[in-house]
Amino acid sequence: MTMTIQLAEAPVVGSPAVNIAVFAVFALATLVVVYRSGHGSRSGADYYTGGSAFTGAQNGTALAGDYLSAAAFLGIAGAVAVYGYDGLLYAIGAFVGWLVALLLVAEWLRNTGRYTMGDVLSYRLRQRPMRSAAAASTLLISVIYLIAQISGAGGLIALLLGIPNSNRLGQAAVIAAVGLIMLVYVLVGGMKGTTWVQILKANLLMVVGLVLASWVTGRFGFNISALLGRAVQNDPKAGAGLLAPGLLYGRTALSKLDFISLSLAAVLGPASLPHVLMRFYTVPDAQQARRSVAWAIGLIGVFFLMVLVIGYGATAFVGPQAILAAPGSSNSAALLLAFNLGGELLLGIVAAVAFATILAVVSGLTIVASASVAHDLYANVVKRGNAEPVAEIRVARRTAVVVGVVATGGGILANGQNVAVLVTLAFAVAASTNMASLLFSLFWRRFNTTGAVWSMYGGMAIASVLVIFSPAVSGTPTAMLPGVDFAWFPLANPGLVSIPASFLLGVIGTFLGRPESDADRRFAEMEVRALTGARAAAVESHPATRASTHPAPTVFTPTHGSYTTRNAR
Repeated sequence: MTMTIQLAEAPVVGSPAVNIAVFAVFALATLVVVYRSGHGSRSGADYYTGGSAFTGAQNGTALAGDYLSAAAFLGIAGAVAVYGYDGLLYAIGAFVGWLVALLLVAEWLRNTGRYTMGDVLSYRLRQRPMRSAAAASTLLISVIYLIAQISGAGGLIALLLGIPNSNRLGQAAVIAAVGLIMLVYVLVGGMKGTTWVQILKANLLMVVGLVLASWVTGRFGFNISALLGRAVQNDPKAGAGLLAPGLLYGRTALSKLDFISLSLAAVLGPASLPHVLMRFYTVPDAQQARRSVAWAIGLIGVFFLMVLVIGYGATAFVGPQAILAAPGSSNSAALLLAFNLGGELLLGIVAAVAFATILAVVSGLTIVASASVAHDLYANVVKRGNAEPVAEIRVARRTAVVVGVVATGGGILANGQNVAVLVTLAFAVAASTNMASLLFSLFWRRFNTTGAVWSMYGGMAIASVLVIFSPAVSGTPTAMLPGVDFAWFPLANPGLVSIPASFLLGVIGTFLGRPESDADRRFAEMEVRALTGARAAAVESHPATRASTHPAPTVFTPTHGSYTTRNAR
């Protein structure tokens, strides 16, 4: 499954002073946008969802910006540059995953929740266990995804500063600095500031992608065949294998299973990611949520076509040996191509846009992790729906700091890994933890709290254990810990085992657990609300009603492990 390539000397990418100067202008500009748009976000609605004030087009652009992260721009371009056809499979699977989000998740989720996935799961199931499980899954998935993004950002800055792969301490310091800047974005801007940065950087990323793709094809008279031919010539080791399956997957029966596992995780992962799910609450209604996903699908699809050209262009102009030798390894392909085409100025611009991309994504991830802890755990489990808004926001901000520190440490450990590969691991954990419970809760009348808890904690545990003991972490030259070998699970991605297991555990737990009290009526209420959007916007008046996700006039509150009803008015 792993292709070994002899490394060349790391390429020189111009003056670090010029690179950083161009880069700093863009970074400061985005920070100003964050401050001006997010300043004054004091309520939970402001901090978590930007007041649900964004249109479908705006949120769709932000969704695309959320998703077109370091994995999409740096990781997939690098995977295509090094592994050709097999590298593009990361883009195809992830793109199909958005159709799942459109058809099965977006509208239903917007109509039944307010801030987090825990709102949806606790609508008809017992609140305390479901909110605890939702917070645990959100924290784990967000940290894994953050590790990938921060690692990619560290490689990007290391390339600009000319810090070689051999200087691990210098690269670790760069990653730590990236984590610090990320925290500034989150603490200053909240969801409103982050969303506007997402919109800005999504547009910049589309422009940069178009410029690079047009420049590359223009050098070959806009002849794609000539570009692919040059790429094949510039990679004598792989040769024509760049244009066909087999460099990474398909050579052995095990690699074929690994590809199926990757595909399953890529298709179900996007609709299970907490920071994507939370974006559906930043629009006023379900119609705008559907429109958001439609916009995101269009933008992401066009961008992935440009990434294909950029990846093969990096092979044609730079070569896989030089790419793998550069700081950031395969993640540096798009940056090295930019320097080859337009020198230091274009490199600085592309790097700045890529960095803004990473910062916006990690800011959104940190917000959703802190929101889940503050809203699900603190406000609804610890305080039982009676938390003061100011105290809840304070808990969210403190959680953001802890999550940022943990993710930065993980980013240092994962430095040099392809970001797209790391993100697919997050996809697998997300789909294994959340997808079964979300679908069963929305569409299965008999589903109960026991089934949800078994599915979420069981899927989370299975996926996490299989990742830790997989070739992605140890036992191979490209692993996070190449010097040790404790891998006993043969697949690099656990999705083929952990995702079906989570569905199975949900079914078993449902039949073994006790039915919910008044389950039929509450499922019927949830179904009506999910389909029609009736009373989907709760009113923030009293702390008790603010924390509840149930429609007025009937509000369900937990009492000694069961539910009683009261009149919200």
